[in-house]
Amino acid sequence: MAALIRFLAASALLLAAGAAHALDYRTTNRPAVLYDAPSTAAAKVAVAGSGLPLEVVVETEGWTKVRDHGGRLTWIEQSAFGTVRNVMVKAEAASVRKQPRPDAEVAFLAARGVLLEISGDADGFGWLPVKHANGLTGWLPLFEVWGR
Repeated sequence: MAALIRFLAASALLLAAGAAHALDYRTTNRPAVLYDAPSTAAAKVAVAGSGLPLEVVVETEGWTKVRDHGGRLTWIEQSAFGTVRNVMVKAEAASVRKQPRPDAEVAFLAARGVLLEISGDADGFGWLPVKHANGLTGWLPLFEVWGR
């Protein structure tokens, strides 16, 4: 009986820990250097373009360890992030619709890699409102984007 109680307690802790670690994404507000360590003296790995969504892994004073859409882990200065939130299309071609329904009229098509601004909260059915840089707006399924 004691072993069962310990097992249940451990399981509850694991479930609580998993729920506390929801994915967090931030978007660059300018081109920024990605480093292999949290220091400008570290090796430069790449340059992240403006508007790129990155998954936050760890934050330290002034630095954030991030994962890009390809899975690469790097460090970026926190000052490179803005308040606008973008997603990147991961589908070969995403149909952005005028309403959050698969049968709604297509507002525009977005190719893989296109950055779209998140313009509101996703609905309860997995549709995300987005805005293209040219001003077009619409909805697309969450599974077709990365960064949210």
